[in-house]
Amino acid sequence: MLIRISLFLVAILSCVNFVYTQKNDNSPYSRYGIGDLADNNFNHLRQMGGLGASYYDGYHINIVNPASYAFLNSTAFDVGVFAKHTTIKDSKASNQIWGGNLEYFSLAFPLKNPINEIYDNVRTKYKLGMAFTLMQHSSVNYDIGYIDSLSNGEQFSRNYQGTGGTYKVLWGNAIRFKNVSFGVNLGYLLGKLKYENKLQFDATEFAYADLYGNDFRMKGFIWNAGFIFTDVINKSAVAKNRTTPVKRISLGIHANSATSFSTDYTINHVLLQQLPGNIFNTDTLQIKDSIPGKGKLPAELGIGATFFSGEKFSFGVNYTTTLWSAYYNEASGDTKGSLKNSQKLSVGGHFRPNYKSFDNFFDRVYYRYGLYYNTDPRVVGGNQLNAYGLTFGFGMPFVYQRKISHVNLGFNFGIRGQNTPISEKFVKISLGVTFNDDEWFLKRKYN
Repeated sequence: MLIRISLFLVAILSCVNFVYTQKNDNSPYSRYGIGDLADNNFNHLRQMGGLGASYYDGYHINIVNPASYAFLNSTAFDVGVFAKHTTIKDSKASNQIWGGNLEYFSLAFPLKNPINEIYDNVRTKYKLGMAFTLMQHSSVNYDIGYIDSLSNGEQFSRNYQGTGGTYKVLWGNAIRFKNVSFGVNLGYLLGKLKYENKLQFDATEFAYADLYGNDFRMKGFIWNAGFIFTDVINKSAVAKNRTTPVKRISLGIHANSATSFSTDYTINHVLLQQLPGNIFNTDTLQIKDSIPGKGKLPAELGIGATFFSGEKFSFGVNYTTTLWSAYYNEASGDTKGSLKNSQKLSVGGHFRPNYKSFDNFFDRVYYRYGLYYNTDPRVVGGNQLNAYGLTFGFGMPFVYQRKISHVNLGFNFGIRGQNTPISEKFVKISLGVTFNDDEWFLKRKYN
């Protein structure tokens, strides 16, 4: 057990540098706040629109509500990647971009193996679960340029670039007693964001450029807690006939308070003039290095309900609100109230024809579907950004080392910023692989 955890942590640490160097798509709106926020729902939940508040699965990981860890029946190792095609359009032109990234690693496991209870013929009233996760929290990646002119007709170019992102490491624990489960994620957030503005005059004689750069590192502790209540709603029917599919209802809530972070930022502002003879003259306007700062990330609350009919069908609804109006960041100059509170409403579920089928692979596949609508915390031209989309995907089982695992392939068709100067239409293809192993913490009867 310790060897497996050690190997997992080594793999995580070896991939940190890889994650930091990956590129996302060109998103102009990632200039605001701390960038485009990653979806905390793992791939199988995203395919259902994002049902993280109340959905639980014995073989998949849900970090949105840490109370779900206590429902795991098997160890799960989950890794996710994505590719995204975005069409960016304004009043004059449109541009198409492909991007992609490695999104997350996660390892979760029950601290009491259910097989041991079968061996010992003992049923305990409580269950424990634990999880370790490394994932992207936000990303900044944009490159925008255009030609402008002065009143006298002299032309110059403007270019705005931003790169970087933030990442988080989470350690989660959960305990379940009968129908009630409670869990907590404790984590650490860190990252580096870099912004550059360039104004370049095109005149060949004494041409000069105005270069402004601002980059900062941020770090801080984060947390969230969750609660899930679940119950069987057809107990009498199941008692009469054990073959009757169990119908369950799950109610969940997760939340976190506003959390503080610290920054270390640098400002560079210079004028660069090109003189005859390929000689450059530099005029430093402002240089500030290693300036300490602070900021605050918002509180969040999410609630949801999911109905399960055996292993065949589920349907749920989820609502999340995030209080971004309390966010501020001294390093980027964002003051409290520069962003607005955001909300997200999603519905979705899955259908699985027959998970016991031996001769038809497609009967064992999860067919997932979902819809979502959300308001974004960023405001452009007096309008708050919004986004909506359609999701669907497939959870395809496969056998790995004599264990059933899953490949989750999902699609997200969405539109963002439709009533703003720049609109985005995107298709996001996500691929997640979940490896399961039910032999962790298994008591050996014979040595």
